[in-house]
Amino acid sequence: MEYVYAAMLLHSAEKEIDEKAVTAILAAAGVDVDGARVKALVTSLGSVNIGEAMATAVASPVAAAAPAAGGAAEAAPAEEAVEEEEEDEGAGFEGLGSLFG
Repeated sequence: MEYVYAAMLLHSAEKEIDEKAVTAILAAAGVDVDGARVKALVTSLGSVNIGEAMATAVASPVAAAAPAAGGAAEAAPAEEAVEEEEEDEGAGFEGLGSLFG
């Protein structure tokens, strides 16, 4: 996850996401950097609109995580919603899903 976080940090800082920058961030955080993973990340992100992917991923869980207003009778549907959310986890990151095998 720290590799993706490094890319998101670079994106938020409006910096170019390249191997050198991702490696520098990971090294500064004390991560033992795997050059192959960095290269795979940078290559995978080449075709991804990161801003759009982040907005989609952030908006989806918020809507599904709305608290139930009832008692125990509504607990079962809430549990089903959590299971469905777990199945859809990462759906907004179409280009990033392949990074996590």
